[in-house]
Amino acid sequence: MTFTDANVHEIIASGKPVVIDFWATWCGPCMAMAPIIEKLAEEYEGKVVIGKYNIDEENDLTTQYRIMSIPTILFFKDGKKTSIRLVGAQSRETLVEKINELLAL
Repeated sequence: MTFTDANVHEIIASGKPVVIDFWATWCGPCMAMAPIIEKLAEEYEGKVVIGKYNIDEENDLTTQYRIMSIPTILFFKDGKKTSIRLVGAQSRETLVEKINELLAL
């Protein structure tokens, strides 16, 4: 899933659990995490909306949530941002743990 300024607010407002990876093409750690994010999006399809938000092409959320470094991953549920926030490259295990934490909220 690619999040854009045109679709992201509606997806968050749907109330479904949402995981947004803020990234850019020039970010090495972001590119290293890309295959993990894509695989998790497949694994959690139907349970959690997982996708990427390119900070060079979009900027509404970058400004709204004060994204200062990437990769940053934010977690949303019931239309609101949760306190779960990851900054920097993360392992698959950490992401799975946080997604399961999101589902348990």
